[in-house]
Amino acid sequence: MKLVVQVRLLPTPVQAAALEATLRACNEAATWVSQVAFAYATLKANLRAGRLGRPGSARYRRATQKPVAFRPFGAQPYDDRVLSWQIADRTVSVWTTGGRMKNVAFTASVEQLATLALYRRGESDLVHRDGMWFLNATCEVPEAEPNTEPVDFLGIDLGIVNIATTSDGEIMAGRELNRIRIRERGLRTKLQKKNTPSARRRLKKRRRKEARRARDINHKIAKHVVAEAERTGRGIALEDLTGIRERVRLRKPQRVTHSSWSFAQLGQFTCAECGHIDRANRVSQAWFACRSCGFVDHADRNGSRNIRARAWELWRRGAQSTAPAPPPKSAGGAGRKRSTTASGARCASPSL
Repeated sequence: MKLVVQVRLLPTPVQAAALEATLRACNEAATWVSQVAFAYATLKANLRAGRLGRPGSARYRRATQKPVAFRPFGAQPYDDRVLSWQIADRTVSVWTTGGRMKNVAFTASVEQLATLALYRRGESDLVHRDGMWFLNATCEVPEAEPNTEPVDFLGIDLGIVNIATTSDGEIMAGRELNRIRIRERGLRTKLQKKNTPSARRRLKKRRRKEARRARDINHKIAKHVVAEAERTGRGIALEDLTGIRERVRLRKPQRVTHSSWSFAQLGQFTCAECGHIDRANRVSQAWFACRSCGFVDHADRNGSRNIRARAWELWRRGAQSTAPAPPPKSAGGAGRKRSTTASGARCASPSL
């Protein structure tokens, strides 16, 4: 299993100037190369997934016709030939345009130091963000061989009002996250209208705050879901939401909420009890009432049960998953596992 450990560098003013000059030079060179050889794996993947609009659209044409320009402080990868770690001393030695720079201090927790000492492998990324310097180190942590045959599936319905609803009936509401987003959005609007130097400083300071809070909430929910699936020996089944921002058209008032949404969902009109499909089954955002058998339940809970049922049926048929495969055993991870996906469900074993 690959993990990324981020540590903060504490360079002196002279060291910081050398790191800044190095990042600028590397990104200027990358921008020049981009104009000569315009081909990127990430760009192709985004085009295939529909994240840059439909073929022929103005957005699609802009993405495919204009070479990528690299930001002056874009992150740069360093391998062990040009960056070495002295973990016991909490320093690194790093190559710069001015030569090899030694004894650049960094700070890290005891747990981070232990992980770096035991499992760090491969490249480390030099990152400059909000006036601070960081190193993101790749660590390959071995994991136990999982059971690849789930006894059942835990269906997860993902939404805006409720971030996640499981087929067990557990609802993880997104009220706190949405409240934070509305407050931050209002504050940003006020500061942008004010447009004074102090307002711009406050905007810059707060720009990552909302994202950090959302990431923390989502991370806690994801860990809880995975722990429950592991405890019960079940796989995890999710809706396949690839490219949904391009597939779904929204009214103008809904676009901001949709764009800031960590997840997305399509309407669920199928009864989890009898299978009857009717748009009128979804009586409101929160409630589902089957017009055929009279079954009534929370709409998200009904949707998660449908996802679980689809996942189990697809698994029995031997369909393949679009979930990321774990690293090979030689890299400390488990081998490739059989899992499931098709027509709106994405399924995987608990370890994924």
